[in-house]
Amino acid sequence: MKSFGTYHPEDVTILLKDITGLVTPMSTEDRERAIQHGRHYCEMLPIEYQPSPAYLAAYEDALARYAEITARAVAVTAENIWRVKGKNAVLVSLARAGTPIGILLKHEIARRHHVTVPHYTISIIRGVGIDHVAMRYILDRHAPRDLQFVDGWTGKGAIQRQLDAAMVDYPGVSPKLAVLSDPACVAGICGTHEDFLIASSCLNSTVSGLLSRTFLRRDIISPEDFHGAVFYKELQPHDMTYAFLDAIEAAMPEDVPVDTVPRPSGTGLAEAERIAAHFGVQDINLVKPGIGEATRVLLRRLPWKILVHSKDDAAHLGHIYQLAKEKGVPVEEYPLVHYRACGIIRAIADT
Repeated sequence: MKSFGTYHPEDVTILLKDITGLVTPMSTEDRERAIQHGRHYCEMLPIEYQPSPAYLAAYEDALARYAEITARAVAVTAENIWRVKGKNAVLVSLARAGTPIGILLKHEIARRHHVTVPHYTISIIRGVGIDHVAMRYILDRHAPRDLQFVDGWTGKGAIQRQLDAAMVDYPGVSPKLAVLSDPACVAGICGTHEDFLIASSCLNSTVSGLLSRTFLRRDIISPEDFHGAVFYKELQPHDMTYAFLDAIEAAMPEDVPVDTVPRPSGTGLAEAERIAAHFGVQDINLVKPGIGEATRVLLRRLPWKILVHSKDDAAHLGHIYQLAKEKGVPVEEYPLVHYRACGIIRAIADT
C-alpha cells in the first residue's frame, strides 16, 4: 500500500486516501459559517494555522513540562492494552490526533514486551461514522477480538459514542477506546483521568505527519475509497512529528506507574451540558471541554470565550493564554470539575 505523510511506514499503516490538491482549504470564518448553517465539517478543510514564534515557544515549553506525565500515561495505557489484548493486539488509531499516540503505544509495547504489534490509522467522523472500507481491510487480516481503538483524549465522549454505534455492525470488535487522558470518564482504557496537555494537540499537521484532518465528500471519495486526507508537503521544513515522539519516548519511565488521579464523579458530557445551560449556548457541539479541545477551538474555530479552572495556572495552560491573547479571546474562570479548560465556539449569529 502506498504511504503518504511523514510517518515511518513501519510505525503505522495509513488507511486514508491521498487527496492532496483536490480540496481548496477554507478560511476559519467561511468554514465556521458553513458548519453552523448545516454543512458537515468533514466536507471541508481549514487553512492550517501557522503559529507565531511566541506560540511555538509556548508549545516547546508545554512539551518540556508535559513530556513526563504524557510518557507515564503512555506506559499505563500500553500495559493495560497488553493485559487485555496480549501479543495479538492490533492498534487502530483514530486519525489524526490518535495517530501519534498509537505510535507511542506500539513502541512502548515493543520496548516492554518485545512484540511488534500492528498499527493502523483510520478515520471516524462525528455524526457520520467510521470508515467501513478501512474496517473491512483490517478485519480481512485480523480477528475482531484483537482490535483496540486508540485516541489521544476524551472531550465530551462524542467519539466513544460514535464508536459504540459503529461497532454494532462489527460483532466481536470492542468499541472501547484506549486514551492517554480520560477526563470525560468514558474510555475503556486510559492512562489517567486527569485533564493534562498532550502537546501534540497544540499544533496541526506539523505534529501529525503533515496530514490534514480526515475528509469525506462523495465527489472526491467514492464508496470504495478510504476516507481522505491531504499531505502538506510544503510544510516539510517545519515538521515536528518525530521531535514530539522522541521527546515523549525520552521521558518513558522504567517501571509502569499507577494512576493516582481519582475518577471524577459524573460524566464530562453532563458537565458540558451544565456549561451550555449556564452560558445560554443552544448547541452542545459549540462547547468543547478539555485542554486539547480548548486548544483546537483556538487553532481552527471561531472562539467566543475560554473557560479555565484558574487564571493562575500557567504551568498547565500557558499555551492557551498565549493563543487567547493573540486572537483577542476572553479567558474566564469557571468552577470546572472534570477539566482544566473549556472552549466555547462563537455562534454564527453573533458574528
